[in-house]
Amino acid sequence: MTGPDVVGYWLSTVQVTPRPPLPGSAEADVVIAGAGFTGLWTAYYLALADPSRRIVVLDAHVAGFGASGRNGGWCSALFPASPAAIARRHGVERAIALVAALQETVDEVGRVAAAEAIDCDYVKGGTVVLARTPVQEARGRAQVDEESEFGTGLYWLSAAEVRALCNATRVRGGTYSPHCAAIHPGKLVRGLAQAVERLGVTIYEQTPALNLRPGTVETAAGTVRAPVVVRATEGYTSALPGHGRLLAPLYSLMVATEPLPESFWAHAGLARRETFSDLRRMIIYGQRTADDRLAFGGRGAPYHFRSRVDPAFDRDARVHDELASTLVDLFPALGPRPPITHRWGGPLGVPRDWTASVGFDRRNGLAWGGGYVGDGVATSNLAGRTLADLIVGQDSRLTRLPWVGHRWPRWEPEPLRWLAINAGLRATELADAREDRTGKPFRPTALLGRFIGE
Repeated sequence: MTGPDVVGYWLSTVQVTPRPPLPGSAEADVVIAGAGFTGLWTAYYLALADPSRRIVVLDAHVAGFGASGRNGGWCSALFPASPAAIARRHGVERAIALVAALQETVDEVGRVAAAEAIDCDYVKGGTVVLARTPVQEARGRAQVDEESEFGTGLYWLSAAEVRALCNATRVRGGTYSPHCAAIHPGKLVRGLAQAVERLGVTIYEQTPALNLRPGTVETAAGTVRAPVVVRATEGYTSALPGHGRLLAPLYSLMVATEPLPESFWAHAGLARRETFSDLRRMIIYGQRTADDRLAFGGRGAPYHFRSRVDPAFDRDARVHDELASTLVDLFPALGPRPPITHRWGGPLGVPRDWTASVGFDRRNGLAWGGGYVGDGVATSNLAGRTLADLIVGQDSRLTRLPWVGHRWPRWEPEPLRWLAINAGLRATELADAREDRTGKPFRPTALLGRFIGE
């Protein structure tokens, strides 16, 4: 793994020496396919619960190669389906319980990082989401009102209050949540891999899982047999036999600037390293890194036919250029050509109903966690703790949360899947452009709400 642009900024700043691959067939008590956050957190809590448990983790590349090492570094209490959507399915009390568990999880990640001496630049500065048009302001105020009964802690800020945190252009107000920490995800995922090894877990890198069956994970090097098999493959799940329509791999892309001078930050703000976004429909996300860069990302890259995942898709000149332009629009002090040093991307795991899920089918010994739609840094920790309880058979408040045992509907077959997803992406772009130009809501995109878990 060479060159900063191959894996993005985060993994280019940490030591990534691949561990040896699986040497041959093996036996374990638990085998986990995927050494990202979900797989590593599951291994961590299982090993804490019983140090004698034999746990094997496999990864096709290296720990953190996927979304865990490429994301925006938001350790947040966000969940892809809204609290209102969860309440419609499971009731208000269970939606509130999930919100509270996610908020606690943000702190749990910080606690473990400190306990395991993982210096991942964890700073809990919260999230500010800017309203920069009348439509965005109305959307943000409605969100604050809707979430008030669920205890999300989201509240409205005036334009002056927002600018005091994030001095972007055209600010009319915005929302603020205290339940988010900015982190360096590369440091967290690589440090977590070392922590689970200290607990006796065995990690084999450079070992793609070719097939998952009850009791076995098949690889080119041999088969790992275990009574419990955990699927933690997220955006790469579609490559597994029988899983092609389970999670759609949608790409999110990022850029990072060179370290910016204090004169820039004195004007731009983000003094507590607040994560930031705005209320457009096509998601953007950013943070001030510990070394004073802007790390900034967004959606908009196309879905690829038959859920293809390819390193070539990590770069899309159009989307990366749009991200750079958006940064200049937000912070003109960057100049017309912002000093971008890194461009990268990677696939997210997106379920058809936009609802993350964790579960364990005890009859066949198959467990899973994922479908985070980009909100997985903290949610994967909650998944790992929940899977540990499920696997050891412990009834807990975590195992009773409404996302546990949720089964995803399958995506449509091709070419319907390709047509629908890319049409939705283009409609979202059109809506943002129309709303920005007219100052009025673009009504046809209201139909997208049910499609994305609102």
